[in-house]
Amino acid sequence: MTERPDPHEHLRSRIAAATRATSPAELHAIQLVPPKNRAHGDASFGAFALAKLRGLAPPQLAAEIAAGVAPDDVIESVTATGPFVNARFRRSALARHVVLGALRGDPPFGPAPASGKSIVIDFSSPNIAKPFHMGHLRSTVIGAAIGRIWRHLGATVHGINHLGDWGMPFAKMMTAWMRWGDPQELQKAPMRHMFELYKLYTAKAKDDPALDAEAAKHFQALESGADNEERRMWKFLRDESLAAFQGPYDRLGVAFDHVTGESFFEDKMEAAMARVTAAGVLEVDDGAEVVKLDAQGIKVPCILRKSDGTTLYHTRDLAAAFWREAQYRPDRILYVVGAEQKLHFDQLKAVLARMKEPLADRIEHVPFGLILAKNEETGKWEKFASRGGNAIFLDEVLDEAVANVRRVITEKNPGLAGADRVAEQVGVSAIVFNDLKNSRIKDVKFDWEQMLNFDGETGPYVQFAAARLSGILRKSDVALDAGAELGATLDWNLLADAEEVLLTMLDFGTTLERAADQSEPSIVTGFTIQLAGSIHAYLRDHHVLRAEPAVRDARLALVAAARRLLHVGLGLLGVGAPDEM
Repeated sequence: MTERPDPHEHLRSRIAAATRATSPAELHAIQLVPPKNRAHGDASFGAFALAKLRGLAPPQLAAEIAAGVAPDDVIESVTATGPFVNARFRRSALARHVVLGALRGDPPFGPAPASGKSIVIDFSSPNIAKPFHMGHLRSTVIGAAIGRIWRHLGATVHGINHLGDWGMPFAKMMTAWMRWGDPQELQKAPMRHMFELYKLYTAKAKDDPALDAEAAKHFQALESGADNEERRMWKFLRDESLAAFQGPYDRLGVAFDHVTGESFFEDKMEAAMARVTAAGVLEVDDGAEVVKLDAQGIKVPCILRKSDGTTLYHTRDLAAAFWREAQYRPDRILYVVGAEQKLHFDQLKAVLARMKEPLADRIEHVPFGLILAKNEETGKWEKFASRGGNAIFLDEVLDEAVANVRRVITEKNPGLAGADRVAEQVGVSAIVFNDLKNSRIKDVKFDWEQMLNFDGETGPYVQFAAARLSGILRKSDVALDAGAELGATLDWNLLADAEEVLLTMLDFGTTLERAADQSEPSIVTGFTIQLAGSIHAYLRDHHVLRAEPAVRDARLALVAAARRLLHVGLGLLGVGAPDEM
């Protein structure tokens, strides 16, 4: 047996040996989960899938496994309850594995070695020439968290900011500038000025159809590839936008591996169209080139080229999918885009399926709900917007969050060193944590009082738990980055009273696997809340610094390990963890 066996892996191997499971399908069927009722054990195995492969009744197989897995240095007991096998681990083995693993940063508590998997994530993707607003927040923080989780699990991740820098929306912006633009206002605040121009265009286009016709001509000029006014304006606004976007990205702690945008595929669309044509699925309908998807249950055809020869989102997304397939050999391509775009991605997958492209099975839409704000007049939760119905700029919201936290610091801890830095960290993180707290498909309620609460299931609550642990370590003179040496001579039996903390930490690996598989960062957010709650409860009932030396040292090791794992979990979400609050 290894020096510090992973209880979960050890139990899996014992179940595999007891059932003589050797095939990939059988081994994959041995999946462990925490029991719904912890009184039943520390890990549970539902025998359904393996029993089906064996042609057995699940309760029969569960009973055979329980009889075939005897207690050892890691496993204290194994029992069968109907179709479930429940195991309890020896507390000394559990503590040794979890605490040393977290302190050393061994997987899954630290990054896993390269897995060979390639994951492409298309996220954030704001439109150029428009300020970064609250509507971009969810895609940005969800996509970034999914990317960090996959990297932690050893995958090669290609995080892509697929900028909206092509097509008719940009052509409308150009038209607005050519008609009403003010060079002085543009120089003072390029993004805000262009945003105001775009609003003006939208308002006037309702009564003036000639505006859209004019915009269409500008787009044709842009797609011509010539060095013209449209091309020069496109480059200027793209450069200005990228510089402006970097501010919010830096504050959110978000980075990209590739910033390509729709324009990157300008010279790749003809090859994509030729590939669709060769597959025999492209038709001409009223002058437009389309793929009909009735057989896939989609009544709306996918238009790939309009009658005037210009391309659409689908054309560029198809070209992008083919290019990403060739460049990155992805196992999965995740599009973190709002739920309202479901039809778009259904069409994209259906076109690839009609073409008999294996890529169709690797493309996944990762949808999410809206951000809601409470209407003070009606009391109802509505789509987040200003009183005038305009977009809310993200930098203004972040500034308000930071200011709110700064006021709390002034009131509760006026002598805090680096107060401005902590306010930035806690304020921004509160918004990110609030976004990632619930299942991504649900709408997010933007409630200042709730998200900045230090006592609820919030970012500040989890951050405070980590800061509390840092404070204990400082008072003990144990280095905050204490590693494996902290647990070198401990009596692990002394942590038997910390089983709730230890079992929560043990589930970190399965937590990450589920979060990655489901593209669901809220699973990790829930883990950090649970760990913060369990360590708070433990410290309420157990003294650390005032305990007798052997017990004190064991508890200090637990504190250091829990602190480190909170930092890891928060870091995967993009949430900072200040050492003092």
